[in-house]
Amino acid sequence: MSDPIDLAAFPPDFAWGTATSAYQIEGAVAEDGRGPSIWDTFSHTPGNVDNDDHGDDACDHYHRWPEDIALMRTLGTDAYRMSIAWPRIMPQGDGAVNAAGLDFYDRLVDALLDAGVTPSVTLYHWDLPQALQDRGGWTVRDTAQHLAAYTSTVAERLGDRVTQWATLNEPLCSGWIGHLEGRMAPGLTDLTAAVRASYHLLLGHGLATQALRAAAPGARIGLVTNHSTVEAASTRPEDIAAATRMDGHINRWWLDPVYGRGFPADMRELYGVELPERPGDLRTIAAPLDWHGLNYYFPATVADDPAGPVPYAAEVRLPDVPRTGMDWQIDAGGLEALLLRLTEDYGVRKLYVTENGSAFPDTAGPDGGIHDPDRSRYLEQHLAACARAVRKGVPLAGYYAWSLLDNFEWAYGYDKRFGLVHVDYATQTRTIKTSGYQYAEIIRRHRADTR
Repeated sequence: MSDPIDLAAFPPDFAWGTATSAYQIEGAVAEDGRGPSIWDTFSHTPGNVDNDDHGDDACDHYHRWPEDIALMRTLGTDAYRMSIAWPRIMPQGDGAVNAAGLDFYDRLVDALLDAGVTPSVTLYHWDLPQALQDRGGWTVRDTAQHLAAYTSTVAERLGDRVTQWATLNEPLCSGWIGHLEGRMAPGLTDLTAAVRASYHLLLGHGLATQALRAAAPGARIGLVTNHSTVEAASTRPEDIAAATRMDGHINRWWLDPVYGRGFPADMRELYGVELPERPGDLRTIAAPLDWHGLNYYFPATVADDPAGPVPYAAEVRLPDVPRTGMDWQIDAGGLEALLLRLTEDYGVRKLYVTENGSAFPDTAGPDGGIHDPDRSRYLEQHLAACARAVRKGVPLAGYYAWSLLDNFEWAYGYDKRFGLVHVDYATQTRTIKTSGYQYAEIIRRHRADTR
């Protein structure tokens, strides 16, 4: 059974949204002047992605976006978190601007606004132009500066209509999973490269924030980070210390500098990599924000693993707990705890849940519908957790379900489906799932109760 959702906890202007990212849905990777990204390169390298899938076609959103906006209207959502594909705007990462790329997002933003849907634009959702990767990517300082220049270009074009902006999505994934673990683009397994990339990602966030303030004075700017609660697998001192290291690795390293605390000293010592610091960088990284976006999927339980990779903490699989089709533990309480932590420990004044969702194997029923009770239950449990957090003082302003559409799920390819809307990739037919209709009903009830 799911906890009832205390919809009255949410303010009347609560944003009800869905989220996607450019590489996962757009397709059309070689059309209208778009240059290659690191995800084009990574996904076309055999063995990197399940089934050797890639994003060449994805959901064909580049051509089918009017249909996708119509789906948002059917669901009743009034907010949409999308990302801009950097290689569509600047195919080489810097220099010449591709007018066709800007025109595409110009049309998309206008159509969203005409439909009563507020766009929330993420500037970097992992699709670094390959040309910049060839020059060092996030391991070099220039890339942070190129992000700021690209940001200025996009904001100058869209900033008269887009007011909600995020600089980066989940820098942890770009930094750690892409440069340390090798499971995401650019596919490196180098601690020194990873630490430097993490630093330049956050520096890029700060520089992009400055660029947005200059180009779009009315912008409301945030950063989107992904986090997990961390628990020790036992009361052994070694496991408790491992939990502290893991928390530093996935949480504090990405939050402390942004909120003026600098990079955690214990983690700097653990990594043993000199940061490429220059005077003024920490002030730039800690530029004041208007909001913070939390992406949450699962908790972490860890044990000491001195022979393993940094942070020498191995995740422990708990028995007899509910899991998604990704084999991720389901724990809605973790979302509540993280919302409270961001509010109480970091003083965040406005929060959004910018991603939250679940993958399950979806199959059509005899009636042709996609009935997904597990996803509906997950959605209800996590919205109930959000409501509890609001009652405890969390300034939560909106929730974006991941995802609007089934899509290219990075290294998992197309087998893992997170969408509220099913996509038949062979025909590109969209079908709203039971969970999508459930979300629409939750939105309707909230609006009726707060009208």
